[in-house]
Amino acid sequence: MRKVIVSMNVTLDGFMAGPDCGLDWHFKSWNEEMARATAEQLGKADTILLGGVTYRGMAQYWNADPVNMIRPREDLDFASMLNSYPKVVFSKKMTTVTWFNARIAQKDIGIEVAELKRQQGKDMIVYGSGKIVVALTKLGLVDEFRMWVHPVVIGCGKPVFKELAGILDLELVKTEVFSSGVVILCYAVK
Repeated sequence: MRKVIVSMNVTLDGFMAGPDCGLDWHFKSWNEEMARATAEQLGKADTILLGGVTYRGMAQYWNADPVNMIRPREDLDFASMLNSYPKVVFSKKMTTVTWFNARIAQKDIGIEVAELKRQQGKDMIVYGSGKIVVALTKLGLVDEFRMWVHPVVIGCGKPVFKELAGILDLELVKTEVFSSGVVILCYAVK
């Protein structure tokens, strides 16, 4: 069965975005080494699951012809994969999507993702999308968390697991440290 993997950038104090949903802290430590790791991670998946806010932000930046986009060289492989992969958007407000290979989920998130997990293919990845992460976690549909912990404290913002009650039992399965000070902590859900 396919796995659902959450890949999320977080601050040391546990925020996935600033109070204004800003990610400026995230880009300060971004480097070529991390871009390669991101492309490698996406290469092991074949479907992207997104919430409406994350979809709009990513589509605005990445929805372009990878050959003609003006991006750092290390982002080109990632851009090519993002643009070609199927993307399922979970949003109650959106009625249309414009990013190539994107579609709005037609079923309840639990039913839709459970059906996708049973299909043949590689893993599915969730970028950001805090509400989607919480919903999938509550439903027991997340298999692994890959938390990209950045060496920054912002003091306030959008917490990762604000709406999650109870204990989530995890097992550390891998760590990766980058020269920028960012550490990926990979946790499997027990």
